[in-house]
Amino acid sequence: MYEHCGKSKPIFIDERILHKAVVEQVTQDQGRRIAKAEGIHFNEVLKLRLEYRNILMIDHLWEFKSLARLDMNNNLIEKIEGLNHLGNLTWLNLSFNRIEKIEGLESLRKLEVLNLSNNRISVIENMDALEKLTHFCISNNLLGQLDNVLYLRKFKNLFTLNLFGNPVSKEDDYKCFIAAYFPKLMYLDYRLLDQKAKSEAYMKYHYVLEEMRREELQLQQDDEAKQNQEAEVKLHTDAFVEFLNGSYLFKSMLKDDPEAETLHLVPGVAHLLQTFEKQMVELCMQIFEIGLVEHKRRETEMNSFFRGQTKAVTDYQQKASQILEKFEQQHKERIVELQQLSDPDLLKVKINHYNDEINQLCNSLMALEFQLVSQLEDIIKKFDVSISEMVGNFSETVQGIFAQCRDLENNYHEKVRAFAVETLEKVAKGSPEEDMPDDAKILFTDKDTVMDALTAGHDNHLLQINDRETQLVTRVNAWKVALIKGIQDKELKQNRMRISDIHRYVDHLSEQLEELQ
Repeated sequence: MYEHCGKSKPIFIDERILHKAVVEQVTQDQGRRIAKAEGIHFNEVLKLRLEYRNILMIDHLWEFKSLARLDMNNNLIEKIEGLNHLGNLTWLNLSFNRIEKIEGLESLRKLEVLNLSNNRISVIENMDALEKLTHFCISNNLLGQLDNVLYLRKFKNLFTLNLFGNPVSKEDDYKCFIAAYFPKLMYLDYRLLDQKAKSEAYMKYHYVLEEMRREELQLQQDDEAKQNQEAEVKLHTDAFVEFLNGSYLFKSMLKDDPEAETLHLVPGVAHLLQTFEKQMVELCMQIFEIGLVEHKRRETEMNSFFRGQTKAVTDYQQKASQILEKFEQQHKERIVELQQLSDPDLLKVKINHYNDEINQLCNSLMALEFQLVSQLEDIIKKFDVSISEMVGNFSETVQGIFAQCRDLENNYHEKVRAFAVETLEKVAKGSPEEDMPDDAKILFTDKDTVMDALTAGHDNHLLQINDRETQLVTRVNAWKVALIKGIQDKELKQNRMRISDIHRYVDHLSEQLEELQ
């Protein structure tokens, strides 16, 4: 197996290495332009090549959020890590390193090409997130179990697979096994899997494949059912009405209350309890249905806001681009003109004049930025008013329904108390109901115990109702506050970045003029 044998000492990634790598991979003209600017925007880089550098550890890549391709082959890397912020990655090459385990790929959901060849990996695992994987190369590793390769059947888009150089590739039935279990695979070890080979493999493994397909189908159906259930719970939670579509709240009110269970055995109380439960569930369902409707209204309002925000920013970018395009054309002509001047005094006059025009450009861009900020502030303010009104109306409505729940509980408590008093009198006289259970008879021999149980149950029922009301209202209001603050904070950050870009660009233009003096 290949072993990296660079003579240089191992290194760790830092800002200098990344800056140099980005500059090296652009064209010569672009390299000069970027090098003269005050820094590189790592978040705009799409490709990054860090091969043959004796890198020991994947690190410092959190700013490369737009990165689509990363090549770190032929290094000294021992662990796959530091990729959490590279969600746009479609190509990852970590071949010719010292990796022993597949891990750290959870965030790479867009990854299509993964090259882990010439490492020390013995198990294919921890790749569930790579749903878009089309090309997987893991040649010259330590894979020893052919059944372990079946892990890759979950990747429906897998087009090319390279296992050459692993112990599994030396098994007699290797090619037939892969062709049978991966009918959509087109290339194995860089060779075309023709239809004849696939047909022969299918005939050989027909019965085993059919059984496996049935098992996979059942697992898929179970997984889909679980996902649908989770999605439904998330929707209900996002609407702040989770577990209000049924008797969950009612059952929580009666939970862990043995005396209450005994009281419910008293003739007549069971019917009251059933009626109480039915009425409580109806009220909870009202809250639940209103919650889903209001959630949809809030989502619609947010989508409308974000569309308006995006349009404002897009319009700003178009206007800024027009200003810059016109200026840059003139600026190039001025640079050529200045380069041809031989009179120092005239050169100085021209440079001062062009510096004034650069300052005018800066003022124009800043004025445009101010217009955008003012426009976005108005949009955010209107959105804040609208969403606050929605949240306020929703909170007021559900509070009214929870008040009805308390009224139901008070009414139920008074009726049960009346039954209890009547039953206490009958038991005291020695004439309880004939169908009254022995546990209830024993309980009703002590008036204080019965009354205490009724009071404790009543207090607990009201507490459960109040807690659920407080939870709903508190969460929806906290959500609104966090939403608006998040939007404002993000816009402030964007504003500062745009202003920084303007100043950086203007400084770059001024430096170009200074170099001509």
